[in-house]
Amino acid sequence: MSTNDPRATIAASPMSALQVIAIVITIGLNALDGFDVLASAFASPGISAEWHVAPAALGLVLSMDLIGMAAGSIVLGGVADKIGRRPTTLGCLVLMTIGMFMATRSQGIIDLSAWRVLTGLGIGGVLASINAIAAEFSNAKRKNLCVSIMAIGYPIGGILGGNVVEGLLTTHDWRSVFYFGAAVTAVFIPLVLLFVPESVHWLARKQPAGALEQINKTLGRMGREPIAALPQIPAETRRRSIGDIFSPVLIATTVIVTLAYFFHIMTFYFVLKWVPKIVVNMGFAASAGAHVVKWVNIGGACGGATLGLLGLRFGMKPLTILVMILSTATVMNFGFTSPDLDKLSWACAAAGFCTNAAIVGMYSIFAQAFPTHVRAFGTGFAIGLGRGGSVLAPIVAGILFQKGYSLQTVASIMSFAALLAAGVLSLLKLKPDQTEAEHATPAPTSLGGATAASS
Repeated sequence: MSTNDPRATIAASPMSALQVIAIVITIGLNALDGFDVLASAFASPGISAEWHVAPAALGLVLSMDLIGMAAGSIVLGGVADKIGRRPTTLGCLVLMTIGMFMATRSQGIIDLSAWRVLTGLGIGGVLASINAIAAEFSNAKRKNLCVSIMAIGYPIGGILGGNVVEGLLTTHDWRSVFYFGAAVTAVFIPLVLLFVPESVHWLARKQPAGALEQINKTLGRMGREPIAALPQIPAETRRRSIGDIFSPVLIATTVIVTLAYFFHIMTFYFVLKWVPKIVVNMGFAASAGAHVVKWVNIGGACGGATLGLLGLRFGMKPLTILVMILSTATVMNFGFTSPDLDKLSWACAAAGFCTNAAIVGMYSIFAQAFPTHVRAFGTGFAIGLGRGGSVLAPIVAGILFQKGYSLQTVASIMSFAALLAAGVLSLLKLKPDQTEAEHATPAPTSLGGATAASS
């Protein structure tokens, strides 16, 4: 048996089939978020028509999943660091399945809103967990790429889910959107059970009962040699808690990445939420607006993949700052694009490319900036508060339009948030990416013996 730290073994070894499958599953889980944002928008006309819902009340319903996501990212991200990535992800998938299915049984906006909050809670918890899973199942060489690929699930979900929903709504009512969402979410539960074991990084750090056996089982599935003993974790390391993101060591990192994500997400959601209405205001049909939004997601998927590949050779922080600056330019350019569908589609594809690439970069930075014991909570906290930017963006843009500002002016103002994000992110100081394994030594814990439980 090996005496090497299993985290160091995973970091230095080629990616196994199990690791690749786990990363692919995280892409699908992130796609659920992209689908859910568009699902609410697609279902809203049917909901409004059936229940005669006023626009203001409908807007409140559409915000419920975002509120739930924010709360879920913060609260359940901490749970993932406490009890593990796998059980948290499975529990959140159950919440999402229930929430989406029960939305079809709603009799009014109050109970529908409650089920949308529950669905959002699950999605928020999944988002925080899968970022940690993608980082911890990858090796050191492919870490940025794996996290980036995971993050492009969002626009992929928007593209594929949007196509399916458009087809469903031609023959079924708005409830079919949520039936489809519940069915797809439910499919991921057995997939996670079968192909996403608990993170070896988390098990080696927390060392719950049976940790050694679980680690060796996972290492065996990866084709790696089992270990003879758990790595020894110093007492001071054991005493660390998820509250450490507010400690003197990490507070600056927490504030910087949260503010950078918050500001950039304002620019991103301005494009995603307002493009359909802007296109219609130019005199085109609503279907044309949906077509242009599709190009935002296509560009976003390409941008995320490109940034992930570039991250294999260049630092993720400077790449992310660069695409944030380019986001400002491309969103501003959209505002000045003439009312031609082809030109608008290309302008939106460019804006989607840059804005989503920056979000992908932020996910990679979260994984690098926060150590194992606070990785899910730190990510969830930043995403959760960052969702405030997603709620604020359409409101601010709406106020500006209502006050009579032109599209060129509004797009320029909203694009400035990405530039502000780049400035904030430039203040971040990232330490070399390393695991606690560099400072750990094997403890005298045998395969048949008990393991120490982490506090």
